Amino acid sequence: MTDAARAVGLVLARPARLLGIEPFFMELIAGIEETLAERDMSILVHVVPAHDAEVEIYRRWADWRLVDGVIVTNPVEGDERPAVLRELNLPCVLIGTWGKPGFATVRSDEATAERAALEHLFGLGHRRIARVSGPARLDHTQARTTAMFEVCRAVGVEPILVEGDYTDDAGAQLTRGLLALPEPPTAIVYDNDVMAVAGLRAAQVLGVAVPDQLSLIAWDDSTLCRLSLPAMTAMSLDVHEYGVRVACSILEIIDGAPVIERWAPAAQLVPRRTTAPVLASA
Repeated sequence: MTDAARAVGLVLARPARLLGIEPFFMELIAGIEETLAERDMSILVHVVPAHDAEVEIYRRWADWRLVDGVIVTNPVEGDERPAVLRELNLPCVLIGTWGKPGFATVRSDEATAERAALEHLFGLGHRRIARVSGPARLDHTQARTTAMFEVCRAVGVEPILVEGDYTDDAGAQLTRGLLALPEPPTAIVYDNDVMAVAGLRAAQVLGVAVPDQLSLIAWDDSTLCRLSLPAMTAMSLDVHEYGVRVACSILEIIDGAPVIERWAPAAQLVPRRTTAPVLASA
């Protein structure tokens, strides 16, 4: 690698304040940075409010030759970013639920993990199940949603789906709304840890006992989940290792070497104290 910036770019289109409370991306960045450091390279992270602004950052980086390649996250329907990066001649690796032929990807299997969470609840006897999702425009949200409806309908269950934005406010507000239904759910799955812990607190304030009256599962196990009272059942993913795999792929691309097909580490359910068998009276 000659005449290189010795940096890899990552643009995150999300509320900046979430980075301080949601550990997923910080752990991912740590895995990427650790691997890049072995090559005396660094990661350049920029936070923007939306994908339009993200594209402008890519154009600036390409014009100024600030990065040797970029990592692209959170695909959406009709995503223009890969085509823009190809036009700019910026090497990239796509991570998540991408299905873009001709691009290097580190893919994640959202459907299998969603099924595992639901099957855990079915095994405990739950049939009134809700999910507080992330933004519906994101492909990985859609993959989880598709799996949820397929699995639930296969056993004659009609799930409830409400859309959140990964914030604690959304987790609390949407949980209160679900618990106010004439037939509230006996179990809720949340698309991130922040919404799940906020939902737990909202239920407790309302006097709903967890897990005796309500079971909860969070995506992306974290310190928040382990320290909540009671400790949160969660889908656990080795996010640091995910970052290492992403960094290996982008380095292969930058070096002009063949890119090994990689997947994110598989998510595993970690049962803790927020899930329990449904009460016979529920």
